[in-house]
Amino acid sequence: MNNFIFSNPTKIIFGKGVENEVGNEAKKYRKVLLHYGGGSIKSSGLYERVVQSLQAAGVAFVELGGVKPNPLLSLVHEGIQLCRAQAVDLILAVGGGSVIDSAKAIAMGVPYQGDVWDFFTNKGRPQEALPVGVVLTIAAAGSESSDSTVITRSEGLLKRPCSSALIYPRFAFLNPELTYTLPPYQTACGVADITAHIIERYFTKTPQVDLTDRLCEATLKTMVNFGPRAVANPTDYEAHAEVMWAGCIAHNNLLGCGRVSDWGSHMIEHEISGIYDVAHGAGLAVVIPAWMKHVYREDLNRFVQFAVRVWGVDYAFGDSERIALEGIERLKQFYHAIGLPVSLHEMNVADDRLEEMARKATQNGSLGNFKKLYEQDVLKILQLAL
Repeated sequence: MNNFIFSNPTKIIFGKGVENEVGNEAKKYRKVLLHYGGGSIKSSGLYERVVQSLQAAGVAFVELGGVKPNPLLSLVHEGIQLCRAQAVDLILAVGGGSVIDSAKAIAMGVPYQGDVWDFFTNKGRPQEALPVGVVLTIAAAGSESSDSTVITRSEGLLKRPCSSALIYPRFAFLNPELTYTLPPYQTACGVADITAHIIERYFTKTPQVDLTDRLCEATLKTMVNFGPRAVANPTDYEAHAEVMWAGCIAHNNLLGCGRVSDWGSHMIEHEISGIYDVAHGAGLAVVIPAWMKHVYREDLNRFVQFAVRVWGVDYAFGDSERIALEGIERLKQFYHAIGLPVSLHEMNVADDRLEEMARKATQNGSLGNFKKLYEQDVLKILQLAL
């Protein structure tokens, strides 16, 4: 186990109806930017409840809607200017990972004199940021208690991440009932995103990390048990509660303590969704099994452990390689069973831009840590994903 520091400052307020208390958290600030996506929070009544809570607490606010999946830099720039003009000192993201990521990027950009995109291209590091609060509507990205954000720049179709301890949300309201209105496909994409966040941490070459191995496996098994229930029944509170809490745990850095994570699959998927604008979770359901097939011989025992402990593959199933491959196949079947694509063709992604995606993914160096991935490796993974 490696040395580590674990610190997560996000206050989690979890349960039924908790969003009605958002004003009590926000009243510590002078003016709030209410940041959200499309019309779903208005049609569901969530917008009205949040506004009433803010007004009851005497919180002044301005609004900026319009966040899209794979949030755009152009709206981030608009939010930065609005916050500066209105002297905003808290950004309240009401939505899923895209809204939260957009809010985090705005938070970094307001006090910065340059272009916030610098932080996503390693040309600068944020030195300060506005505080961010969250009312979560989708269990998926884990951005509600993470230090990371991902933004897409339309010019060049570039989707890039940035991490900083400055952008951990100060508080996050998690009510599983707020996920009831999601279409089953979006719920399934969230399940895939959550499992991917665990898998990216689980597949490591750091030795003697049994505790976090077991935590990862328990969280994965929770998703295997409750993810399909949440997809099948939009009002199954217990299933949605388990999935929402698992999504938070999966990406708040607890499961990565003392171990080197990978993140190669995420970087590959960013190229797919950056060009084709597919749902991030759906892209991960395609890329993760293909990545596994490319790298499993790097540490066959870890893939055997994954197959046996998570998927219940019997040691008597066959030799180690067969067990490992069966575990990968069962993950793929799991994604397919909840209605997700497991190939690029199923997402209507053709094979004519694979070389471009491989080149862009590795233009700043290799990806991943479990196995270093270079341009030809990424190309082979994309070909396996066809």
